[in-house]
Amino acid sequence: MAEEKLNTAEDEISLKELILKLKEWYLYLLSKWKTILIAGILGGALGLAYALIKKPVYTATTTFVLEEGESGGGLGAYAGIASMVGIDLGGGGGGIFKGDNILELYKSRKMIQETLLSQDTFAGKQQLLIDRYIEFNKLREDWQEKPELAKLNFSADVKGYNRLRDSVMGKIVETINKSILSVSKPDKKLSIIKVDVKSKDELFAKSFADNIVAKVNQFYVETKTKKSMENVAILQQQTDSVRRVLNSGIGGVAAEIDANPNSNPAFQRLRVGSQKRQVDVQAAGAVYQELVKNLELSKITLRKEKPLIQVIDQPILPIKNNKLSKISGIILGCILFCIASCCFLIIYRFKKMIME
Repeated sequence: MAEEKLNTAEDEISLKELILKLKEWYLYLLSKWKTILIAGILGGALGLAYALIKKPVYTATTTFVLEEGESGGGLGAYAGIASMVGIDLGGGGGGIFKGDNILELYKSRKMIQETLLSQDTFAGKQQLLIDRYIEFNKLREDWQEKPELAKLNFSADVKGYNRLRDSVMGKIVETINKSILSVSKPDKKLSIIKVDVKSKDELFAKSFADNIVAKVNQFYVETKTKKSMENVAILQQQTDSVRRVLNSGIGGVAAEIDANPNSNPAFQRLRVGSQKRQVDVQAAGAVYQELVKNLELSKITLRKEKPLIQVIDQPILPIKNNKLSKISGIILGCILFCIASCCFLIIYRFKKMIME
């Protein structure tokens, strides 16, 4: 019992000492209120200056829903029958892109480079997006000491390989991938894709977002349906060719009949030419009928394989930005400097106590 009372007393003494120490430190900081106040005023002034100097960053956001097409499109039975006669109805182009591969497509150099080389209207004049990027980042001012860089031209009229131009383009693409372009799926269970473009230039952010979404989605659809489209084009060409043969054969039958309008039934050889033409017409007609059927089935397959991409939201001026307001800058700067001054005073006194 005596030991328990002793431990309790020691605990109470320790707690009391802790409270007294905290009070002592509180009174010490309170005695330095002028120093803390000056630090807070200085921090508020610096926060205001930062809010005024710091340029806003605009975020252009585009969201769209992606629904994959049906591979095979429910035409497996028709495709099997058609394959027996050497006809491919498609249905195999769906394996090129699956799942989240379109997200990586947005980050590819090909897509970003094509977007940068796109033209748009800025302040009433046509300008390449890459030239706009170089302009608002003032890169040409940094390149003044290097004439070969200052004279770089990214226009489509400039043909051929240029190592320096491709190197600059690669650096810009890398920067865009790291800090400007962001592509994600907000919800893994949904097929909604979100594209964010952050930039100090509001018009560039909007234009880049619009262009890259249009280019990537078009490339995605064309690649997914390329095989089926080629198949439709081949069948269409064959159908048109057989149709011309059929029309020519029908004309030939008529010409043979017109050549002997009142032929003597006793001379059967006079009817051989028209009969041959009729056989050709029947054969061409049968082939034409099958080709038309396969062509329509291929078109159905193409429509079913084509993915659906529907834009939900797109950037509209004015674009939201994350600019720090003046009041927020003052308050944030004041709080940070007050905390920093308190920490400095505590460390200074603690060091002084140790040295004593």
